[in-house]
Amino acid sequence: MTSNISIKKNKKKSAVSRKWLPYLLVSPYLVFVLVFVMFPVFFCLFLTFNKWNIIAPMHCIGVDNYKHLFKDKLFWLAIVNTLKFLLLHIPLQIVVSLLLAQLLNQNIKAKSFFRASFFMPVIVSGVVVTILWQQLLGYDSGIINRLLTTIGLSKIGWLINPDVAIYSIAVMATWKNVGLYVILFLVGLQTVPPQYYEAAKLEGANKWQQFWHITLPMINPTIFMVVVLSTIGGFSLFIEPYIMTGGGPMNQTLSAVLYIYKQAFQYYNMGYSATLGFFYALIIMTVVILQKKFIEKEEV
Repeated sequence: MTSNISIKKNKKKSAVSRKWLPYLLVSPYLVFVLVFVMFPVFFCLFLTFNKWNIIAPMHCIGVDNYKHLFKDKLFWLAIVNTLKFLLLHIPLQIVVSLLLAQLLNQNIKAKSFFRASFFMPVIVSGVVVTILWQQLLGYDSGIINRLLTTIGLSKIGWLINPDVAIYSIAVMATWKNVGLYVILFLVGLQTVPPQYYEAAKLEGANKWQQFWHITLPMINPTIFMVVVLSTIGGFSLFIEPYIMTGGGPMNQTLSAVLYIYKQAFQYYNMGYSATLGFFYALIIMTVVILQKKFIEKEEV
């Protein structure tokens, strides 16, 4: 009788253990999310209604930070600069990476070498790449301007001309990240069944028609992913203008993230910086949702 009772108790304990085991296993991740995701988000939201410079105690100012945001011309200029960057960066990123992926998808020699070469800038520190391009684009000592003067052309203020600087940074950022998207496109291209191309050839379709009517529709999910990742990465523009131009000339390369950084760690306006960051996150989320609506297609 005693043994039966002990067996029942052991079964009950085992059932309780199995019940709580999944929660125990996911608890480290839940703690991580609570500490490093949920708490910063809610603390940021709390800061938007306060004025705080880290040193003095914070005090509530209601919605004054939001009122100041909509009147802050420099912040909206930073938004415009970021959009200018994106207007060149995203199309250039997609076209170049898709073209390179299409070439690497052919039967060529040293295919692995080229894949590694294109991906190399992605794993190199962004600071190192930025300093390298700063030397290339320098006005007096830059290698590119030296080549231009050698062939009789005038120097170009790649980083000091307000009308050119943000686009120079966009080209540099594209070169830095294109290797990642080449790999993504290459994976997408390799999932297209070769039978589709064989059938198209029998119907008399040329290379362009095959690319337009077979390749692009089949890799639409990859295109959407590349657009979203490029958009989020572009909206996060910080290292390049911070090191290369400091936001100049005439604030024409001042990105939104760089402006938020300056408000927080240069002017110590933590409450207002949190407001800018929270509002900026809503802008990014809205853009990504619109992209999903207009770019991504439902799979048949």
